[in-house]
Amino acid sequence: MRSTSDYVLQELRMVYHGSCHCGRISFEVEGDCTAVVECNCSICRKKAYLHWIVPRQSFRLLTPPGALATYTFNTRTAQHHFCPVCGVAPFYVPRSDPDKVDVNARCLDNVDLSRLQVGCFDGQNWDDAFRKYVSTRPGSER
Repeated sequence: MRSTSDYVLQELRMVYHGSCHCGRISFEVEGDCTAVVECNCSICRKKAYLHWIVPRQSFRLLTPPGALATYTFNTRTAQHHFCPVCGVAPFYVPRSDPDKVDVNARCLDNVDLSRLQVGCFDGQNWDDAFRKYVSTRPGSER
């Protein structure tokens, strides 16, 4: 049974709409986008990605999955989805959290990017940075 606080929390969460440039890829994501992460790895730097990682159940693809193009490299864990028409990459499945969805905050409608808190991830040194990231997650041993 859900508590009253669960319903209050659910009411405070926003539903954002996002898309690629041409609109062929469209999605909704529920949550509170106030903080994002900028990564300096080769692909994120070139795509100017602002990462907002959300649980899969908070993400809803409005476009048929067959409309997506997907790029993988290195470990082939990350699934970099993009629009085959305009080339924009609005979301992907991240190597760091393959059970979640990583939304590019730059592809969300009506989000003032200047108001977002931006953290940094040293993707150029991915393995070391990921070990540090995991060690700071709630419930991790320090």
